[in-house]
Amino acid sequence: SDEQKAALAVKGDPARGEALFEPCVGCHRKDGSGRTSGAYPRLSGQHSTVLVKQVLDIRSGRRSNPRMEPFITDHGLTPYEVADLAAFLQALPVAATNGKGPGTALAHGRQLYERDCADCHGARGEGQAQRFYPSVAAQHYRYLLREAQMIRDGDRRNGNPDMIRVIKGYAQADLEAVADYMSQMPPAR
Repeated sequence: SDEQKAALAVKGDPARGEALFEPCVGCHRKDGSGRTSGAYPRLSGQHSTVLVKQVLDIRSGRRSNPRMEPFITDHGLTPYEVADLAAFLQALPVAATNGKGPGTALAHGRQLYERDCADCHGARGEGQAQRFYPSVAAQHYRYLLREAQMIRDGDRRNGNPDMIRVIKGYAQADLEAVADYMSQMPPAR
């Protein structure tokens, strides 16, 4: 989209982004760590390109997120302000604690991750900023699981077609194992 191109063409200002983040702290917390329940993802340390894309996908309707829509649409953020927010969040240190999974099928989760996920999300879960692949290491288990289910089932409209194809045949136990493995990975930076 034109908004995404504009937001990605500028260098975001983390100081301005910090001020813009104020309405977000009630859900995503001041440090961007989100909620260990998985209701809200960890945003701290995420690639700014990923954050820009997701925010603008929600605003355009490409990604359904009813909780976020009022904040993104009602506040009328410009593409430059979205870039500022993303720069602030990317610069935040990744919180030391996150909502981890049960740890019961980590070997299976690692096998699935290495076979199906590492090419895009990286061997350490670091993602690829230039390709809009998020960092998944140390993300909240319940968030990872919910989003993977939505992508697999076609309920997340902006799911990457390659990821949909890869996890389409995953059973629930497979999704749980790989989400658990990613949640247990140390932060990628």
